[in-house]
Amino acid sequence: MSRLTVGDAAPDFTLEDSASSPVSLSDFSGRSVIVYFYPAAATPGCTKEACDFRDSLAGLQQSGYAVLGISPDPVSKLSRFAEDQGLNFPLLSDPDHAVAEAYGAWGEKKNYGKVYEGLIRSTIVVDPEGVVSLAQYNVRATGHVAKLRRDLGLD
Repeated sequence: MSRLTVGDAAPDFTLEDSASSPVSLSDFSGRSVIVYFYPAAATPGCTKEACDFRDSLAGLQQSGYAVLGISPDPVSKLSRFAEDQGLNFPLLSDPDHAVAEAYGAWGEKKNYGKVYEGLIRSTIVVDPEGVVSLAQYNVRATGHVAKLRRDLGLD
C-alpha cells in the first residue's frame, strides 16, 4: 500500500453515490475537495464523523471545499445511512476498495490483537488542480472535522 503525500496527483475515480448516480473526482475540477474514507456506514464512529461533516458542511463550502465520503458499503446501505442521518453530501460506494487502495486508505489493521486487511480511516484534501494538499491517515472519528478545519486554517 502506498500512501499519498502532499504534491501527488490525486487519482481520479468514478463511484456510485447513495442514489446510484455516478460521481467522479473530475466532476469537482477547479474546486477543493475533501475526500474522506470511513470503514462502515451506520457504526458509531463513522456516524459521528459523518454527522460532524454534515454539521460543518456550510462552513466548508463557504471556504471553497466540497466533501465526499467513501466506504466499501453497498449503495443500499449508504442510501439508508444518508437518509437516517440527514447527510447532505455525497456518500460513495467502493465495494472492491480499488479507490481506497489507490489513495492508500486500504491496508493492514489491528483490532483486539487480530491483524486483518481493511479500510483505514483517512482524509485526503485535493486542490482545484487535482493535487493532494493534505493527506491524513489513521485519523480519529471523534473530533476529526474540527482538527481538519484547524489544519486547513479555517478556524
